[in-house]
Amino acid sequence: MKLFSFWRSLASFRVRIALNLKNLPTEVIFVDLDADAHRTEAYRKINPQMALPALVTDDGAVLFQSLAIIDYLDETHPAPPLLPSDPLGRARVRGLALIVACEGHPLLTPRVRRYLDRELDLRDSQQNAWRRHWTVETLVALEGHLAGHKATGTFCHGDQPGLADICLVGHVTAAINQQISLSPWPTIKRIHEAAMALPAFAKAHPAAQLDTPEAMRAK
Repeated sequence: MKLFSFWRSLASFRVRIALNLKNLPTEVIFVDLDADAHRTEAYRKINPQMALPALVTDDGAVLFQSLAIIDYLDETHPAPPLLPSDPLGRARVRGLALIVACEGHPLLTPRVRRYLDRELDLRDSQQNAWRRHWTVETLVALEGHLAGHKATGTFCHGDQPGLADICLVGHVTAAINQQISLSPWPTIKRIHEAAMALPAFAKAHPAAQLDTPEAMRAK
């Protein structure tokens, strides 16, 4: 398999975690978003949306959108499972994941930031306020669903990491990058720390990639 990825792409981060949890060897092809490499004709042929990540299977099929890719990986390599075995549990985990992947993260992506800058001419302070607002709103929603819920364990759902945790750590990374303290959301903070203590999560972190700029690497 080939994964088209960029070090600070949070959607790519999700897929990297899933691949690590599944222990699946993958060739990583770096697509530099800062250099607009995702807008080249070569990458457009792989993913017409010009978004990351994309996964090319061994038989040449191209998969796109991080949650769809993770779903494929979970169906084709079911151990360890990333979703609970019961319908209610699966619905809860998918709901938690979608709060991040479909509600919070899309408002923070480079193409949105580019529009705010180039089309709406928002000042840096206004753009920072935009990002902070949507990051915090998502954290509030997650904490509300996680804190005190009987299904919340060491991780978002029980004591094994899964799809919801994969999405949560990416959003927390966005919060940390904005220097947002996690103290108002202790359940999220605890789950993030438990997840990042696992090699599958730590090795997938944006600060630990081969294409991560030296200045951004974990010290």
